Amino acid sequence: MSEAKSTRAERIETLKGIIKTLHGGAEPSEVIDQLRELVHVTDANEIASMEQELIDEGMDVSEVQSMCDVHSQVLREIMTEPETGIFPPGHPVDTFLRENNALREAISEFRLVLDEVAGAAADGVPEDLFFKLKAAFNNIQDIEQHYMRKEFLLFSKLEDHGVTGPSKVMWGKDDEVRELLKEVTEQMRLDMDVNALKTAADAAIVGIEEMFIKEEKILFPMAKEKLTREDWAWIWKHSPEYGYCRVEPGEGYNPVIMAEVDGSEARSDAILSFPTGSLSFDQMKAILATLPLDLTFVDADDRVRFFSHGPSPVFIRSKANLGRKVQHCHPPKSVDMVNLILDDFRFGRKNVAEFWIKFKKAFVHISYFAVRDAEGKYLGCLEMTQDVTSIRLLDGERRLLMYDS
Repeated sequence: MSEAKSTRAERIETLKGIIKTLHGGAEPSEVIDQLRELVHVTDANEIASMEQELIDEGMDVSEVQSMCDVHSQVLREIMTEPETGIFPPGHPVDTFLRENNALREAISEFRLVLDEVAGAAADGVPEDLFFKLKAAFNNIQDIEQHYMRKEFLLFSKLEDHGVTGPSKVMWGKDDEVRELLKEVTEQMRLDMDVNALKTAADAAIVGIEEMFIKEEKILFPMAKEKLTREDWAWIWKHSPEYGYCRVEPGEGYNPVIMAEVDGSEARSDAILSFPTGSLSFDQMKAILATLPLDLTFVDADDRVRFFSHGPSPVFIRSKANLGRKVQHCHPPKSVDMVNLILDDFRFGRKNVAEFWIKFKKAFVHISYFAVRDAEGKYLGCLEMTQDVTSIRLLDGERRLLMYDS
């Protein structure tokens, strides 16, 4: 790159031009040489910073996403391998990297079994081979634990350091992988069209492998520069809440964990007085833990302040999200809807929003309620989530005492 293009501001302008060219419908081959030249004079941290500035200046996240795969193709060619040895066994990045390697192995195994299926397809896929394929694919689907720890823990700490743009872009790419994996699941059946399955599987695997590059050559090096020892300790502490993908953390990383105030040490004899009666703190805590639904409260500043933990939570909720902007707890594609609901509540246009979805094998009802004080001042939003699968099946009446098993 010439001296005239050597300043940070000029590199950002060059990157903007590349993204706009792609967004305008240009083929990646038309810009890849220009991008290759740009990457030669930047490091991972600066690339992420440029994405952040582009989004801060108003560029839509989807536009930045549009050049992600071309970008990672260049990174694969040029940028050096990550210095994995600097992270001791058990450190969050060490675990992320080991998971990526385990996923690479799972992908190789899946491809081998898929080739077997393709070879047997002419005579009909044997049932034992079909289940072998499903088992191999299930190993890849464990990537969800990897993505969730990244999105809810690593991204959360990057936000504390003002880094939100690259996280939004990467979360969007994660969601693309999720959709591609869902397509593979739909194609995988005993009477499968093997060619359609291979097409769907190839697309999903490419998405996963491109994410390996983005994580290892941009995200983790950037996080190493930005995050503190305390940040990594916090991520390490909360990681078990989301689980691990194909590996268990190694031993060797032993961070000092600062005590967190979580309300568990409140006096058990404290009395909470309400207009309609009084409860001890222990009684109130037990009631919330007994209700067959999940409650989450977001305050007037859009920060997550509380969630209940019922007997069978529908979605994973972590203390890692407490104090975090609720917009950063959702994938980018749903943030506009989150903001619309909160604005409608905040300005008094609406008081309730309801959704119902099929999630795994459950039918889930999700309600949002505007919370206001006696004078009508907006205090926040209460989310209530409930698995209503069994309720939807009710018919007739039950007037006699019967205990369900």
